[in-house]
Amino acid sequence: MSKIVSSLTLVLFLPLLAMSAEPKRELLWPDGAPGAKGEAENDKPAMTIYLADGPNKTDCAVVVLPGGGYGGLAMGHEGVQIAEWYNSFGVSAFVVEYRHRGKGYGHPAPIQDAQRAIRTVRAGAKEFGVSPDKIGVMGFSAGGHLASTAATHFDAGDPNATDPIQKVSCRPDFAILCYPVIAFDQPFTHKGSQKNLLGDDADPGLVKSLSNETQVTSETPPTFLFHTSEDTGVPPQNSIVFYEALQKAKVPAEMHIFAKGRHGVGLAASIPGTSAWPKLCEAWLAGLGMLSDKSAAGN
Repeated sequence: MSKIVSSLTLVLFLPLLAMSAEPKRELLWPDGAPGAKGEAENDKPAMTIYLADGPNKTDCAVVVLPGGGYGGLAMGHEGVQIAEWYNSFGVSAFVVEYRHRGKGYGHPAPIQDAQRAIRTVRAGAKEFGVSPDKIGVMGFSAGGHLASTAATHFDAGDPNATDPIQKVSCRPDFAILCYPVIAFDQPFTHKGSQKNLLGDDADPGLVKSLSNETQVTSETPPTFLFHTSEDTGVPPQNSIVFYEALQKAKVPAEMHIFAKGRHGVGLAASIPGTSAWPKLCEAWLAGLGMLSDKSAAGN
């Protein structure tokens, strides 16, 4: 009888266990985002937290930036599905709903939100069960541009800040760029992303500073890139010029350009060849030493 009761108790308790593992959405700026135009939902950037659990849990975390041309957010195949993929091999994911033109915002709001997400994960590393030096950034399409901006425009934090989150570094420890927008004012630029981010008549100096292949230095973190030859929306030259800049700066980098797939393939599960990218990315992360478990890392 006691075994039956124990089994019944476990069955009844399982939904509670599942609930405890549910993603949690939190505002990035609880006291109001910088430059906020109001108090509506569009003015309140947030991130949804998908903490890894189980025997394969690592102490690695990735801040995920969905694409959408800086005019929207592809939260499904470039957000939720990506977080679930990371969780499947023990990585915690933090999917960011950053401000963009569709919400009434251009530069610098998106990078402010992306940097804030990285700082938030790092400041809360112990609470999230991750290591503060294993926090990467990943972006798709225009989110890839935003991730490349985070990888090339960062600071060590403000030691005099009253907000403890602002005291920590926003430099990602690695970057993963998926069919990213990179270069501005080039024949292969995704003009819609540039216009949504900067407007029609942006200062040339600002345009160059956000054409991120020109901003790579030896301090840029190790980077993984993938693109497809059939991508006419954001041509693969974007990834190529960033990879070349990484090579010149002697930054560890890996790039894959697959034959098949239109722009926006996400995990590309049904596309022969291109469907290999998630496993290649996982192997790259392992090679960086990002997927060691917490006990092995001494945490």
